[in-house]
Amino acid sequence: MSASISLTSQAGLSLADVYRARRRIERRVCRTPLVESQGLSHLAGVPVYLKLETVQPTGSFKVRGATNALARLAEAGCRKVVTASTGNHGRAVAHAARALGIDAMVCMSALVPANKVDAVRALGAQVQIVGKSQDDAEHAARLLVRNEGYAYVPPFDDPHVIAGQATIGLEIVEALPDVANIVVPLSGGGLFAGVAFAARSANAAIGLTGVTMARGAAMQASLAAGKPVLVDEVETLADSLGGGIGLENRYTFGLTRDLIDQIVLLDEASIARGIAHAYWHERLVVEGAAAVGIAALLDGKLEAGRLAHGPLVLVVTGANIDMDLHRRVVDRSRAPRDSREAP
Repeated sequence: MSASISLTSQAGLSLADVYRARRRIERRVCRTPLVESQGLSHLAGVPVYLKLETVQPTGSFKVRGATNALARLAEAGCRKVVTASTGNHGRAVAHAARALGIDAMVCMSALVPANKVDAVRALGAQVQIVGKSQDDAEHAARLLVRNEGYAYVPPFDDPHVIAGQATIGLEIVEALPDVANIVVPLSGGGLFAGVAFAARSANAAIGLTGVTMARGAAMQASLAAGKPVLVDEVETLADSLGGGIGLENRYTFGLTRDLIDQIVLLDEASIARGIAHAYWHERLVVEGAAAVGIAALLDGKLEAGRLAHGPLVLVVTGANIDMDLHRRVVDRSRAPRDSREAP
């Protein structure tokens, strides 16, 4: 692993483009807090910081990549876009499209929680509910591109989306120059690839861990196979991490393969504990996908040797959990007998 990995060779962009992305989006997104957790620091034996993407205007990091991609399309005269989403990317596209005066269509599967669907509609985007997987939703979106002239905004496998997410990595290394390890929720790889690229460009020694759910972990299965593969998408508390990476994946598979040090898989009970810990101990409302870094640390699944090297950052990606589900998770955590059960 080295800082010589470049978006120029693998995604058609350079680090300079990541800085341009930051300038493009800086008035539309938040520079998010990096907050030390005393409890998690005590547990890990090193300072542990939470990078709180929960405070973004759409409640998720996805607004960074979507805003960068749509701003570029708007500059080229685009007036209507379509995307496929497990929820947060669709909300980010709807938010950016409304700000830029672009019409947006968001295709989502029946597995997307109703609160996330409603949030997309509330921002003025049209919604199509299609099939039972992210792959079904993407197929529908691609048909709209072909038949009705929409411009497609990928949820992760796109250089401009990756560059937008990479601004998180810039903020981390600027705020905490001695960061030794960064833990990133892992799904299609846009977030991981972006954060990892920016971090390794600053310091080739930074450790990079991806964390995901054990059920339907598409990137992990693809890396194990040595190529993008299909996985069955199933319901999970970490719903934002669901979906495939695309059999024709051009960017995120290669970048993730070349930059990742460790992948941690979590069962549903562990994800529930992460959500509950964030609420009771960090005073944070987070969705399952955002809790996986905390859960991996609580479970002792992060490599101890790497932790000894210095400060650890957990990227906390979003707050868009259904609040009835959140209540059930945190209420169960009150009773020791139920604390290991997922709702």
